[in-house]
Amino acid sequence: MSGDWNTKYGVRRVRRDPPTLEEAIFAAMGITDDPTHQAEIAASLMGLPIEDVQNEVRKASRVAARTTRVIAGEQGAQRSVVVERRVTRRFASLDKRVG
Repeated sequence: MSGDWNTKYGVRRVRRDPPTLEEAIFAAMGITDDPTHQAEIAASLMGLPIEDVQNEVRKASRVAARTTRVIAGEQGAQRSVVVERRVTRRFASLDKRVG
């Protein structure tokens, strides 16, 4: 498919940007937990050799391992934490009474 096509509103173009290396690694980490498979997936998305990507995958996995937080409940089971924002209602001032 070409980058340009005609519509009733005129010629339209699609901009195709390859993903950055960080984006490709992030996508690969969402697909699999195995670092070698992550490197293969990210390399195929970027069109780079696997050797160039493997070091970056290792760095990203170290950072991801540090930022993961799990709250353990009874018997080591994971539980979710829900944070809700309570909206307070503000009433108009009562000084503006018509009398």
